[in-house]
Amino acid sequence: MTAEAPAGPAEEPAEPGGGVAAGRFWSERRGPAALVAVVLMGASGLLLYDVVSVRAGRPAASWRRTLADDLAARPLDDAWVVVAAAAAVLAGVWLIVLAVTPGLRGLLPMRRDSELMRPGIERGAAAAVLRHRALEVSGVRSVRVNVGRRRVRALAEAHFRELDVVHADLDAVLTHGIRELGLARQPALSVHVRRPPRR
Repeated sequence: MTAEAPAGPAEEPAEPGGGVAAGRFWSERRGPAALVAVVLMGASGLLLYDVVSVRAGRPAASWRRTLADDLAARPLDDAWVVVAAAAAVLAGVWLIVLAVTPGLRGLLPMRRDSELMRPGIERGAAAAVLRHRALEVSGVRSVRVNVGRRRVRALAEAHFRELDVVHADLDAVLTHGIRELGLARQPALSVHVRRPPRR
């Protein structure tokens, strides 16, 4: 379980119960931001240095003259021009997607009682808690729990008792367990019970 200071693109409205609405956690995207900043800073610094050198009376750098001549001579349908344009478009789309999506899909927001803290729980931890609860149900031999943002899926194997009875007990126990997790958005529950395969 984690707790962080509020983060997000906008103020969050109050919940009907008096608490503060808990939106998804937004990733800080430090890696992509640092990469873009370093590339742009390096390219801008190199170009600025060459422009200042030309203004000071020195000849332009050979790489800039070669690049200008090459760009002036190549047609727009040249393979290298198309590849470079496609790479620039893909990089731009990637950056836009990173800017408008929250990220941190593995961290589920929990209900907030204060604006100062944002509690959250990792999906793996939530799945472990629910799996432990499910194994306490009589007749359950093994169970696999997958916790998503909108749905919790449980697949159990029952080696005795009727499958319908085990299913009903599992449904009740997991529903109560999900409620006790205190998630901001209550996920739907899907329970499947089967007999273990014969060997």
